[in-house]
Amino acid sequence: MKKTFAPKYLASVIAGVVMTTGVAQADTWRYAFEEAITDVQGVFATKFKEEIEKNSDHEIELFPYGTLGESADIMEQTQAGILQFVDQSPGFTGALIPEAQVFFVPYLLPTEPEALNEFFRTSKAINEDFKELYAQHGLELLTMFPEGEVAMTTQEPVKSPADLEGVKFRVMTNPLLVETYQAFGATPTPLPWGEVYGGLQTNIIQGQENPAFFIESTKMYEVTDVITYAGHSNFTTAVMANKDFYDGLPAGDQELVQNSIDTAFEYILDYQRGLDEESISKVKEAKPEIVVNVLTEAEREPFKAAAKEVEKKFIEMTGDSGKAILDQLKKDLAAVTE
Repeated sequence: MKKTFAPKYLASVIAGVVMTTGVAQADTWRYAFEEAITDVQGVFATKFKEEIEKNSDHEIELFPYGTLGESADIMEQTQAGILQFVDQSPGFTGALIPEAQVFFVPYLLPTEPEALNEFFRTSKAINEDFKELYAQHGLELLTMFPEGEVAMTTQEPVKSPADLEGVKFRVMTNPLLVETYQAFGATPTPLPWGEVYGGLQTNIIQGQENPAFFIESTKMYEVTDVITYAGHSNFTTAVMANKDFYDGLPAGDQELVQNSIDTAFEYILDYQRGLDEESISKVKEAKPEIVVNVLTEAEREPFKAAAKEVEKKFIEMTGDSGKAILDQLKKDLAAVTE
């Protein structure tokens, strides 16, 4: 069942925005994200709130997942100016900003944490090129950051693409993820997050992917038997502001926002050290019989071969602008991995 926000509550939020002399003058800023308050996005948001409130008279009101609806709902509310800030994965904004799907080209991002973190710190594609693309949709891109290596959860072991044949695999509503899991041999099934646990429980779907902390915190392990690391992706998310709101802020408040974002960015990278291992330990403790497989390089080769076709599909979907983003991303990655 899709979660929705209460009409009376939304009406009060809208009224609160309208009654101010302008969103830029608001003392209370609203920030929604796609996870629980104790998950990675929630920890980032909490640190951002702490920095804003420590260094100004402004307040941040946080809205964890489900408070205001699904991912599509909070994006619409941000673009409408009801929310001032939103944290949303390119997995969901991919339909709005096709080039953002580049983060779902398999085996593009490095698996070594320091190289990955430095890429997100220094990437021209993220810090310059994507800012222009997001601005075209009324969004000020403030930062992107990684949330952890993605693992597949299934009912049966996965050692090769052949093992995913016939598996209905939940993907975000992202065209490139659909292409990825078709290339991997599965039957991709786009579903809102609120329907995933029940879908696995009732066998409507038989697989999904997420970082370990999310598999643990959402108890997804209760409805799965095997967790597989194929090394194909790291979950990426983006923090944005409503552009009219951001552009209307005094220079001092814009600096406050960016400084708070930068502090939260470094904080969340440090917070994630060892988080994957800790989360898997908790999963094994809760369900000792669960199987955790890390594919060997030889086992990953067929998946990597399939990924080449996904990259071609990305360029077909996004044209010259997508190819330019992909080329810049590769340059940025080379700068931190060579």
